[in-house]
Amino acid sequence: MSVPPLSRSPSLARSLALLAGCFLAIAAFAQPTITQAARAPATATLIPLSENWRMDGDVPVHALLISLQGLANRTAPRVYLEYPKNWQWEIVHPLVGFLEKRHGVKFERLGLDDAGAALERYGQYARGVVVWDKHVRSSLIVAFTIAGVEDLVVVNEDQLPLAAAHGLKPVVDLRGKFTGQPDHVVYQWAYERYFDRCSRDYYVVMGGHAGAEMQPGIADFGIQQRAFFTDLSANPQHPEELALLNKILGRQNPASIVLGWHSYAKDTEGQHTTLVGNYGLMMEGLHNLPNVSFTSQIPLTPDFKFANNHHVAPADTLKAEPKVYLCAVATDSMGIGTWTKPGRGKIPYTWQVLMNWVWMNPPALQFFYEDKLPNDYFIGGLSGPGYMYPKSIPADKFPALAAIGRRLMAQLDLRVLEIMDYSEGNRHVGNTDLPKELVDRYYAEYPDALGFINGYGSARTFDLRDGRPFLSYEYYLSVDRPEDEAAADLEELIQLNPARPYFLLVHVRESNTIEKVANIIGRLSEPVEVVPLDVFLKLAAGAKTYRTYHRLPTDPVNLNP
Repeated sequence: MSVPPLSRSPSLARSLALLAGCFLAIAAFAQPTITQAARAPATATLIPLSENWRMDGDVPVHALLISLQGLANRTAPRVYLEYPKNWQWEIVHPLVGFLEKRHGVKFERLGLDDAGAALERYGQYARGVVVWDKHVRSSLIVAFTIAGVEDLVVVNEDQLPLAAAHGLKPVVDLRGKFTGQPDHVVYQWAYERYFDRCSRDYYVVMGGHAGAEMQPGIADFGIQQRAFFTDLSANPQHPEELALLNKILGRQNPASIVLGWHSYAKDTEGQHTTLVGNYGLMMEGLHNLPNVSFTSQIPLTPDFKFANNHHVAPADTLKAEPKVYLCAVATDSMGIGTWTKPGRGKIPYTWQVLMNWVWMNPPALQFFYEDKLPNDYFIGGLSGPGYMYPKSIPADKFPALAAIGRRLMAQLDLRVLEIMDYSEGNRHVGNTDLPKELVDRYYAEYPDALGFINGYGSARTFDLRDGRPFLSYEYYLSVDRPEDEAAADLEELIQLNPARPYFLLVHVRESNTIEKVANIIGRLSEPVEVVPLDVFLKLAAGAKTYRTYHRLPTDPVNLNP
């Protein structure tokens, strides 16, 4: 975190004491800080982007605009990019209206991909350009690092005349520098020259889409924060890349943030998130999460307070009837699911909140909290602050992360924590259960939680302590599972578990609509009561028809999930 020089004045001692207190608070929470504006800006520039995200298509102009956005937004929220309506993070467009109506922002719209007009307005925030090699994909990722460190706009050779027309000359030229070189050599070159000047609070893995396509939505925030960028592999089959990645992660601050997503062409979600956990870092997934350099600076409106739809008080007890209770939980970020699709509110539904968004994306969380319906209930996850696998986190690093998680859950009015661990398997192979000592740790570190849920696909970790259940998913509803087949699956589960009450916890893959879930439940032959998760947990606390189970040392694992 950069701090402006202190002036020589009688208040110097008081200022130093205040500054020391700020650093102590940051150290206590071990979490990066964001400088927010006092209020949302009265005006900002909105630039719409096309649907073409091919390297040989519109990625060059998008990269230019994203880098310019990161520089222009470094000291104030000035530029918002309007990504296409088919973007994975689907609330880009609804959030514009929310910022206008709720935060009073008036957007001045430029033309589609209008880099010329954008440079005319905001070229002053760059001191030149970095030229990436359009024949070497990874050179663009290196250019993002250089853009943040050197305050440069990212261009390829075709865009040099445009940059020159706005007074921006080449400062770093990567053309021909990496021809024929493997990625570990490319990123080693960048590491040796720029890593020491990069943030220790943020590292960006610019993965996800690979090959001919790139969707670098998170790059504006990475550039704003002067983060180091790569798409290095966590796959042991790529030892040179893995060695450099270990070196990078090992030099980041404790409990700091890894932004972006693993490369679909190199390693797996399980491999990369496991490695991040080994260092006690937090993963904030989505390589294409847009506009964080803008939204992170927008404070909550003064009249707003996070308030969940609680249905029970912590001290309440509920008596379950001899029937089937079902709870549906959607994870993977509300902004990439079906929040804006028809059907929300039709049945009780539970949504997992990305807790770090309280400081990374405040207006988005305010949008969700204010837009919720009575049947919407929020929980925290995944596994703590950010996306992490608890089995991969060293025991001595767990308490610092849990302290952040407790604080965020209190701030967001959340009483249930969802846990997921793919470090030893996934929903297809291996093992997603938690050993007893880790379950012990969650109970100890989150004493105010009503309970915990575990898994992604179905899992077997169950417990009950002091009226606080620890339950696992019984079923995973994939996007491509037809309604009749999913209903047959649930029918079979209900028949295989004849004891009543039976608590059927269903994980709904985020792209399934709520209407689909309701239709599936409507097909069941036995009456099923759908309840919100806090009610579900209180009922399960009073009727333990599930067997306590933790991961055993003899359980099969798969370290390449």
